[in-house]
Amino acid sequence: MGEAVSKACLFCEIIKGERPAHVVLDAPDAVAFLDARPLFKGHTLLVPRTHYETLTDLPEDLLGPFFAQAQRLAGAMESVLEAAGSFVAMNNRISQSVPHLHVHVVPRNPKDGLRGFFWPRQKYASDSEAATYASRLSKAVTNPT
Repeated sequence: MGEAVSKACLFCEIIKGERPAHVVLDAPDAVAFLDARPLFKGHTLLVPRTHYETLTDLPEDLLGPFFAQAQRLAGAMESVLEAAGSFVAMNNRISQSVPHLHVHVVPRNPKDGLRGFFWPRQKYASDSEAATYASRLSKAVTNPT
């Protein structure tokens, strides 16, 4: 079951029809609507109908159906908006402006001005350090606590 919402959630209000939005998809498990501050026209936010804060909170049995909706939206960016492709992204806690799980599905075209990530890139000090990180992560996903 989704976690209790302690304060007003903007996306829950949209889902309940208490706040206006340009709804793109209204499914039993998810709702998608245009982002109020789009990167490009057609930029859509996909949210689970039940309030979950992050991807790690979403029950495993909902992952497939939820991302199937993201897949449908990404296809619509190309078929309906005639975009060359799409950018599909999600933040978890850091940079997550609304604490309700949401996936950004953004239409993309060559030379559209979006230059990818402006994040500083780092290098591993050695192949051994990279192997250590890979091993730690592998153990966590193979044997979750």
